[in-house]
Amino acid sequence: MIQQIFNEQDLPMADLEKIGLAKNGVLNMDEDDLKALLSGRRTAMLRLENLNTDGLHIPSLDAKLSLKPNDKGTLDLLVHPIYREAEYPTYLTDTEAEMLEKGDVVNMQKMIFDGEGNPKEILIEFDKDTNEFIITDTEKILAPDYINNEPLTAEQKERYRKGKEVETGDGTTIRYSGTESKGIHSNKLALIASILIDGGISYMLFKGLHAAFGQKQDEKDAALMSKGYKQALQDMQKQEKTKGSPLNNHFENEPGNMYSGTESSR
Repeated sequence: MIQQIFNEQDLPMADLEKIGLAKNGVLNMDEDDLKALLSGRRTAMLRLENLNTDGLHIPSLDAKLSLKPNDKGTLDLLVHPIYREAEYPTYLTDTEAEMLEKGDVVNMQKMIFDGEGNPKEILIEFDKDTNEFIITDTEKILAPDYINNEPLTAEQKERYRKGKEVETGDGTTIRYSGTESKGIHSNKLALIASILIDGGISYMLFKGLHAAFGQKQDEKDAALMSKGYKQALQDMQKQEKTKGSPLNNHFENEPGNMYSGTESSR
């Protein structure tokens, strides 16, 4: 769970205007998608219309968007369309890639080496929306300290960072996902995650969450909120009323505060 990592004033407005998501310096996009971009995650699938690029006119295009810092210190806007064929990274075998594509497994962990020869553990997922393999550095996945006011154990945090399902005492299950625009899957429609920052606590409200791949949310159970959720909501609302409080830094609807910074294999 990281806080917002990009600033709105640093958005590549010219590029956003080209694809119809801004006009005259004013953004025209869903708040959840904006928060996903500013937190280093991908947006949900968007329908981009009447595009003109490199002398080519594209009537419409379904794609996800993300931001990536460049060598100049500014942000590039990355467009992730639906690819005809999935290209998998070299550190996956044919069998492993097929398992991910078919949904036989939700994700895979791999130990690879970066450009300087240092070992790095990554989490690999397959985005069925765009037909891409998504790679996340597990060191950048910060697990929440609390879910609905219930503390997570060190073991639960480690499971979360490794893309495994975590269940809390109130029956809420969570799992990190680099393919989900909100960065998290749950059996509940809403939950409140908290992290300890500089001796204080920061709350994040997640709404409209989806169940993990291959699972279905029980409609009644998904909408049922626990006592811990209600108490966490009250605590968050009290914090909001404290003007100028350094602890008032939650990012509503901001799941991927449980990181993101994902990349594709392309």
